[in-house]
Amino acid sequence: MKIKLKKPRTSRRKNQPAAARSGKCILRLYVAGQTPKAVKAFKNLKLICEEQLRGKYNLEVIDILKNPRLARDNQILAVPTLVRKLPLPVKKIIGDLSNTEHVLVGLDLKEQCV
Repeated sequence: MKIKLKKPRTSRRKNQPAAARSGKCILRLYVAGQTPKAVKAFKNLKLICEEQLRGKYNLEVIDILKNPRLARDNQILAVPTLVRKLPLPVKKIIGDLSNTEHVLVGLDLKEQCV
């Protein structure tokens, strides 16, 4: 009698962050201090997230003046820059995010996160 050993099931989902498994978008806004452009970008992004993503997002604001290494490691060349980390692929958009349609299309937020 032969006993077949089954390989343990490994799921890619286990290795993903909890936000990715729940279908949430992970967004990072890189700014350089509390400049008027940075404040405007944050306000615009909050409005977009509240209206379009309705709680299906995690937002992190990173001040590159306090964490310059994060800017270098993530190849941030200009600020403010919005980065969609998840769902993959990573997408970036630079500016004050005042054009909602441009932000949604540029980051594929309409199809993937809503």
